[in-house]
Amino acid sequence: MKKYRFEEGADVTADIREKYAYDGDLLAIYSGNEGPEVHKWHHYIPLYERYFAPFRGTGVRFLEIGVAKGGSLQMWRRWLGGEAVIFGIDVNPDCARFDGQAGQVRIGSQTDTAFLDFVVDEMGGLDLVLDDGSHRMGHVRKSFEHLFPKLAPGGVYMIEDLHTAYWPKFGGGYGARANFFRYMAKVADDMHHWYHDRGERREGLGAQVSGMHIHDSIAVFEKGPVHWPVHSRVGA
Repeated sequence: MKKYRFEEGADVTADIREKYAYDGDLLAIYSGNEGPEVHKWHHYIPLYERYFAPFRGTGVRFLEIGVAKGGSLQMWRRWLGGEAVIFGIDVNPDCARFDGQAGQVRIGSQTDTAFLDFVVDEMGGLDLVLDDGSHRMGHVRKSFEHLFPKLAPGGVYMIEDLHTAYWPKFGGGYGARANFFRYMAKVADDMHHWYHDRGERREGLGAQVSGMHIHDSIAVFEKGPVHWPVHSRVGA
């Protein structure tokens, strides 16, 4: 298997700026981090800007699944602003030490629906979810199916590090039934239930997913009103 690694001591800012033509605030915050470690694939940074930037400077309710070394919560606080409600969850009890630094941290599993409900209630609702948790196919799907319906209209649900969808040790594999990208195809079927007679297999998702996007290792779901499609012919 190929190894993809950025050379130690290389210029993170230049790499992201040159490859992805991105030079926003988040780049400076990420590449200039001197606090707890943040580990991100470089092409994620402009994608965060693309999907999360409209929520900056608001009271956005942001949930990150996976706290790790705590650095990402501090990155989000600096970028999203002081009014943001930021929570992180992790199964590792050591992550509790980050509670109250840049956001609130709660210890529990991303597959424990009662725990997820408790956290969402404490947050007062959800606008953004970033799943950077176990990266296991069953976990990713269970979290998505439980949390996406709880997103406020206009909300965004992002899942990252989905290269694991091709790795058997994470429950995936090339062409595997559990591969999350195959699951997304089924969600697309539900989004298009107007055009076939199979109905919605994942009840409620087709009526809530207004858009899906796939990038390298990232899936994005947008929540918004979905209306029966109408077309017109206008003009001579």
